Amino acid sequence: MILSLLALCVSVSAQTESERFEQKYDLLVSRLGPAGVGVQVVLDNWQKVDSTNAKMLFGRFSYFFTKAQEPQVVTKPTKKYLGMEPVLSLKDSLGNDIYYYQENIFDDELYGKALVEADKAIRFWPDRLDFRFVKANAYIAYEKESPDMALAYLLDLVEENASRKTAWDYEVLEVDESFFPEAMQEYCFSFYSIGTPASYNAFRTLSERLSKEYPDNMGFLCNIGSYYLVNKDYKTALKYYDKVLKKHPEDYTAQQNALLAARRMKNLKLEKKYLNIILQHGSEKDKLMAKGRLSAMK
Repeated sequence: MILSLLALCVSVSAQTESERFEQKYDLLVSRLGPAGVGVQVVLDNWQKVDSTNAKMLFGRFSYFFTKAQEPQVVTKPTKKYLGMEPVLSLKDSLGNDIYYYQENIFDDELYGKALVEADKAIRFWPDRLDFRFVKANAYIAYEKESPDMALAYLLDLVEENASRKTAWDYEVLEVDESFFPEAMQEYCFSFYSIGTPASYNAFRTLSERLSKEYPDNMGFLCNIGSYYLVNKDYKTALKYYDKVLKKHPEDYTAQQNALLAARRMKNLKLEKKYLNIILQHGSEKDKLMAKGRLSAMK
């Protein structure tokens, strides 16, 4: 009886102490940010009394991940860089445009520590999908124009999700059947928006795998079409858009991108085909556009 009471007292004391560290942590982060002065000390002490606390583990990841990044201004000759808009544009002595971007440069040692903390969180909380996304986001931020590790990690996550018998957990969000493919579509968009050959390939590879897993999700088929569209393989792009339009002729992305591909091919017959689809299944605004264009083509 006495031992049971002692165990209960220790448990209550540890829980209360953990809550106190959580309050200190929240206060510091609200004032100084996730890597502010004193944050690591609080996290280290918090870990001693509650080593598997989910918020503490995420806090440790956030601390090292934030510390690992140093913003720098870089110059590029293009209007877009890694999906970003320039913060400033000037002309050089020859009148050429020079674009300035703010890019985060990583300290490899601190970044490695952040990944260690992410892995700890995943090990202690394997059903938390948000912790998996934390690691995927870290890969994308670090790899930038060539997201090879991010792609491999997400492909493994798709495989794990396919074999799961129970639903994922996610902080403050309810995970239903649509949540995972919708989240994966966001990652597809992230790869696409980076705008490099390697990121476009990652975009296509992930979309192809997801299309096999979710054959009724036309968004992934549209993604594959968009890969070929951006690579100017218009014939192949139309093959995928046609698959979408056959099942869902009202799909806006497939309508517009198919029309764009036909115009770039300068194929009036195909352009009329997609204009007629828009005329029948598009929005009222797009129907007016299609009607006017078809009239002009007569």
